[in-house]
Amino acid sequence: MSPLALELARWAGELTPSEDDLVLAQRSLLDTLAVALAARRHPVRGLVAELPEASRWATVGHVLDFDDLHMESTTHVSVVCGTATLACGGDARAYLAGAGVMARLGTALGWAHYASGWHATCTAGAPGAAAAAAVALGLDAETTARAIVLALPAAGGVQRAFGTDAKSLQVGFAAEAGVRAARLAAAGASADLAALDQWFALVGGDRARVDLGGPAVPGGLAVKLFPCCYAMQRPIFAMRELVAPGIRPGEVERVRLRTPAATIQPLIHHRPATALEGKFSLEYAVAAVVLDAYPGFASFTDAAVRRDDARMLVRRVEVDAVPGGDSLLAGDVEIECTLAGGRVATTTLAVPPGAPGRPPSATELAAKLADCGDDVPALLAGVTWEAAPELLREQLGPVASTRAPRRAGEVA
Repeated sequence: MSPLALELARWAGELTPSEDDLVLAQRSLLDTLAVALAARRHPVRGLVAELPEASRWATVGHVLDFDDLHMESTTHVSVVCGTATLACGGDARAYLAGAGVMARLGTALGWAHYASGWHATCTAGAPGAAAAAAVALGLDAETTARAIVLALPAAGGVQRAFGTDAKSLQVGFAAEAGVRAARLAAAGASADLAALDQWFALVGGDRARVDLGGPAVPGGLAVKLFPCCYAMQRPIFAMRELVAPGIRPGEVERVRLRTPAATIQPLIHHRPATALEGKFSLEYAVAAVVLDAYPGFASFTDAAVRRDDARMLVRRVEVDAVPGGDSLLAGDVEIECTLAGGRVATTTLAVPPGAPGRPPSATELAAKLADCGDDVPALLAGVTWEAAPELLREQLGPVASTRAPRRAGEVA
């Protein structure tokens, strides 16, 4: 049996995208660029000022947690493989090759890998980014395989990072690791191609689940319509069905959510105190719908998360996590909302808008681009893979850190 790295490299190098693949790639490009541009003023941009392009672009593109997701692998494919592709001057085919490798590795790692605490966007992302960068650089199969292996030292990341700068930073590290590995392989760096097989077994992967058939990105990609963790998208949509305009926060006496435990695996912050923690809080998702109706960017600021009304509502949310499930969309979410006077409203939702089984409409996509900035639709009109790197350089060029330096001996 050939080394897995070589099998994946051959598939990536021989990929001939279908028309549907290219449509997905263009949508992913627009989504990734829009979300990155929306974060132009985020403090993390200053933190990564000294990092290489792929790392800067991926970190900024992920910090708002508004980028797309591959459901079967639970990975943010485009922000990793898209930025690695653009940093190497690649096109849609290079992106699809990397995205396909990342999606397949992540799927074969399986839900158990994610549920154990790994951040699969990083574990599957580093070798996926290497494949994207290698194809963008025009490397042959053997060299691409070495690039995939050389990215493995950076194939890590854990879910305890969620709700902190470390989450977007480790995504940026994965993208840059792929670019660095491809350039080192191109320069002649040696590697044992069987190393991917060993690593894969160590982190719980099942090679028998690596299926090289089907479209470039099997299962397609989910597009987020709210700027927070994907695990919050379905509860937000469901809660919005229950909350009528004009309901005051004090009228909500109790909200009970029942959902498979797997669907809320990443939502580790039950009493959030910062914007980033709020993006990983099921309880805050409920509060934001009641307070804001549409939980957009304004809902996910430090000040918004710390509102007295938000903290009151967070305490009134009860979560019944039913054991089991093997994805973020397992089963249904059931919500029961009790209002003052004893009125009870209930709803159930299986598939939210934006999921692969319920693709976003052109109107929803246009609204997302507009939400990312008044100038974003115009900046992205007719954008191509060839033009995108210069756009990112213009809009996300290095800036000095906005955080005050710590004094000697000060504890972080």
